[in-house]
Amino acid sequence: MLTVNIGILAHIDAGKTSLTERLLFDTGTIDRLGSVDAGTTQTDTDEIERRRGITVRTAVAAFVAGSAQVNLIDTPGHSEFVAEVDRALRVLDGAILVVSAVEGVQAQTRVLMRSLHTIGVPTLIFVNKIDRSGARGDDLLGELEAKLHVRVVPMNSVRDAGTPAARVAPRPRDDPMPLEVLSDRDEELLAAVAGGDVPSREELLERTAAQTALGHVNPVFFGSARTGAGVEELLVGVERLLPRAVPDDSAVARGMIFRVERGRAGEKIGYLRLFAGSVRPREVLTWSRSLPSGEVAEYTGQITRLEVIAPARRRSRSSGGNHHAQTVLAAGNIGRIAGIPGLRVGDWLGPPDPDALRHHFPLPQWETVARAHRPEHAGRLHAALTALADQDPLINARAIPDGQTSVLLYGEIQKEIVAETLARDFDVEAVFEPAQIVHLERPVGVGAALEELGRNPFLATIGLRVEPAAPGSGVTFSRETELGALPLSFDTAIVGTVYQVLEQGLYGWPVTDCAVFLTHSGFDNATSGGSDFRHLTPLVLMQALARAGTQVYEPCHEFEVEAPADILAAVIARLAAFEAVIAATTARATSWLVSGEIPARRVADFVRELPRLSGGEGVWWSRPHGDRPVQGAPPQRARTDGNPLKRDEYLRHLWLRSQ
Repeated sequence: MLTVNIGILAHIDAGKTSLTERLLFDTGTIDRLGSVDAGTTQTDTDEIERRRGITVRTAVAAFVAGSAQVNLIDTPGHSEFVAEVDRALRVLDGAILVVSAVEGVQAQTRVLMRSLHTIGVPTLIFVNKIDRSGARGDDLLGELEAKLHVRVVPMNSVRDAGTPAARVAPRPRDDPMPLEVLSDRDEELLAAVAGGDVPSREELLERTAAQTALGHVNPVFFGSARTGAGVEELLVGVERLLPRAVPDDSAVARGMIFRVERGRAGEKIGYLRLFAGSVRPREVLTWSRSLPSGEVAEYTGQITRLEVIAPARRRSRSSGGNHHAQTVLAAGNIGRIAGIPGLRVGDWLGPPDPDALRHHFPLPQWETVARAHRPEHAGRLHAALTALADQDPLINARAIPDGQTSVLLYGEIQKEIVAETLARDFDVEAVFEPAQIVHLERPVGVGAALEELGRNPFLATIGLRVEPAAPGSGVTFSRETELGALPLSFDTAIVGTVYQVLEQGLYGWPVTDCAVFLTHSGFDNATSGGSDFRHLTPLVLMQALARAGTQVYEPCHEFEVEAPADILAAVIARLAAFEAVIAATTARATSWLVSGEIPARRVADFVRELPRLSGGEGVWWSRPHGDRPVQGAPPQRARTDGNPLKRDEYLRHLWLRSQ
C-alpha cells in the first residue's frame, strides 16, 4: 500500500481540527468524534491546546482511504506558529486548505496558500460549514480565485446552503466550469470538448489529478465537518487527486525531522519523514543541520527505537496513537525515532541538502526577556527554555546578564504558550518583559585590525578585515593567509568565534551581509592553544567592525489591504501616518487593493485601527519581508559577550569567567 502524506491547514476557527476528527471517524480510526469546545479532539493532545481550542504543535494520525495509507498531519492555524506550519509543509505530498463557507477567504488563508504554492504542495480546498447560517455555495468560487490567485475546479455542489439540511451533490459531467478550467492547460481536452465529446468522470478525475500535481488547479469540495456532508467525496479526492510517495528502498536514506517531543522517561523522540531509502533500529546514521552562521554541521546518532506510523481500526482514544514497533521505515512514510540525544527540529538525514536545510519562512522579529519569578530558579528557567529550543530552534534562547534569558518569538500568543508550557512541564514560573523588534546591522565601510603575538594578553596573532557584502549573503568568511598556516584546531576556533561574535554588532544587533577576511595569523608552537584564538578573535573583529562602521536596519512587512472604494483616501493617509510606503493601488469591482511596505513595529497598530477606519470591511494581509535603515539615533540591545568593544571591560569579563 502506497502512502500519501497530507496536511490540513486553515485560518483559525475555519474548522480544521473538526475536519481532522471527521476524517478519522469516517475511516474507522477513532470510535467517536471529539469536540474542540470540549477539549476531546484526537490531534490536539496537548492540555494547553485542548483548553485554548487551537492547534499549537504538529500532530500525526493515519488512516486508509481506498488503496492508500494517508498520514494526516494536523498543523497550527494561528499565524504566530508559521514555523510549525512550514516544517509540516516540507514533508507533505499534498494538502487540504480549509475555508469557511461563512467567512470565506481570510487573511491567514491567503498566507497559507502562498506558502503552499511557494513550496509546490498540491492542494485541495475544502469549503466547510455549509450548514451554518450565512454559508455560500458556488458564489464563493469566484472569491477563492480572486483572493487566493488560483484556478479552482469544483468537484461537487451544494443544496440548501446555510441551513441545517445542507447537503452536497455530484456536479453534472458536462458542467462547463470544470471543463473550461481544465481545458486552459490541456489542448487535447479542449479539442474534445469543442467537438462535443464530453469526457467520462474517470477521465476527468485523471486529468484533474495531473493538473493538481503540477499546481495548475485546486479542486474544491463543499461540505461540513460537523455533519459529514462532502467528506466522502473529499476522501476520494485525497486518494485519487493527490500524488503518492513512491518508495525507493535502494537509495541512500534521506529524510527530515519535523517534530521533537519528550517521552515519558524524558528522552527525545523525533518524527522523521523519509523521502528515500529505508531506516532500521540500531542503525548509526549521519545527520546535518543549518547553523545560524549559515554553515552546516554534521553529527552521527544511533536509532534505538523505531515506531512506524500506521493506520488502526476503530481505535480507542486512549490507545496512544497510530504508531507501531516495526523493523523498517520505508521511503514515503513517517516514523517516531528515539536514541539520538542531540536531535532537533529541522535536522536532515543523509547527505546535506541546501534546499532542505534552508528556512522557507521569515524568522521571528520579536525578542522578549524572560526571568524567573523566583530568583533561585534562574538556572532552571534557562535550562527549560533551552530544552524548548530543541522543539522550536527559532526561539534561540540565550543567556543574558542577571540570570535572564532572551527568547525570539512571533507574537504574544506564542509567548503565552511558552509561559504556560514552562509552568506545566518544568515547574518554573517565568515573567516576560514587553517584546521589542529585532534589528539588524550591516557594515557601511571597510575596517581592519591586527593583534600580534607578544603584544596582547594571548598567545596568538590574528588580523581580520571586514567589508560590506551583497544583500542577502549573510556572513561569509575567507582566508588571505596561506592554507595550512594555522593548525586546524586554531583555524576552527577563529571561524566559529567570528560567526558567534557577529551575533552582536556595534549596537548589539546581529550583523548580516558582511564579509570577514583572515589577513594575518601566527602562534607559538609550544604554548599556544585554541582558547587563545577564541578569546582574541572578538577583540580583533570588533575593532575592525568599529572602523568599518555599521548601519542599523529595522524589519518590515510587505502588506496588502483591501478596503471599500469610498475610504481609499483615508486608508492611504493612515498608512502614511504609520510610515508605510505605498507600492501600488489596484481597483476592484467595489473596493481597492493597496500594497506596499510598512515597518514591523507599526503593523499591530494599523491592524487595530483598520476595523474602525473601514467600518469592519477592510481586509489586511502582511508577512515579514525586507528591512529599511533606521533614521536618527540607532536603538541598542544589551550585550551578553563581555563587550569586546571595550578592551579593559572584555578582559575583566574573561578573568571573572575563569574564576
